[in-house]
Amino acid sequence: MKIKDLNRVPKHITTIGGQALIEGILMRGPKDLAIAVRKPDNEIILKKEKLNTLGMRYKIFSLPFIRGIVGLIESMAFGIRALMYSAEFFDDDIEMEENKESFFDKVFKDKKEEAEIVFTLIFSFAFTILLFILLPSFITNLFKQNIETPFLLNLVEGFVRIALFLIYVTVVSKMEDIGRVFEYHGAEHKTIHCYENGEPLTVENVKKYPILHPRCGTSFLFMVMIVSILVLSFFGWPNPLQRILIRLLMLPIIAGISYEINRIIGKSNSSIAYYLSYPGLLIQKMATVKEPDGSQIEVAIEALKAVLTENKEEDLWK
Repeated sequence: MKIKDLNRVPKHITTIGGQALIEGILMRGPKDLAIAVRKPDNEIILKKEKLNTLGMRYKIFSLPFIRGIVGLIESMAFGIRALMYSAEFFDDDIEMEENKESFFDKVFKDKKEEAEIVFTLIFSFAFTILLFILLPSFITNLFKQNIETPFLLNLVEGFVRIALFLIYVTVVSKMEDIGRVFEYHGAEHKTIHCYENGEPLTVENVKKYPILHPRCGTSFLFMVMIVSILVLSFFGWPNPLQRILIRLLMLPIIAGISYEINRIIGKSNSSIAYYLSYPGLLIQKMATVKEPDGSQIEVAIEALKAVLTENKEEDLWK
């Protein structure tokens, strides 16, 4: 199936989304979150829990623009916890280490898991800021003497940021273990396509669908980079300290705007929506998604079935 074929609106556009794990899939539905992992002995183990997000508890966090910022942070937290859970089944040294206390065991004890998630979130944000905010700004500043227009400087910075992102995902995709994760990413996409098109969730049915999906997180990240060029252009090109501060302060706003744009694009069949989603689909095709095998699709099906509700309207993309 060609990329352009993905622009067709399926029978049921769902809000259900997922994340690839180590030999597994995380699926998040309207009410539940499920993690399916294929253990080394080939058994598929399923873990399911009720969702209790900030948006569910407090209406303010489900409002437009705010929901994108909150959702991004919560999705990262869910994803990190799920990755840690899936990794537990593939730790070769678990028997050797089971009697040894880690730093988190000693310091945080019963709060070990929460502390690890917070630490990983902080590290992830720090790495993202360094690679995709500080470094592009520093590189672009080297051309300041040749480019006097602030808008052009912000445009160059945006292109540098996109180039670094493409290099990063391409390098990561070449790693063997990550390649397996990207295959599960493909299984997640194919399974959601099958569900959205109203077919029974069987391996043979799922195999027919493409590995690319317009509402993937990869497309969201690319949209963030595009929106950042436009938003940051309003602030000119001040001194380095002000520039970094502005970018950090504007990051939540950029994420909120990008989320709302992606929501509109996700359910639209217009030519504009197609061209806006195309770069994200291209990045998926180049690096972040690979064709899965039948066993990986089985895992994705188990995860998706676990988060479905009796009333399909509850997971409808509105």
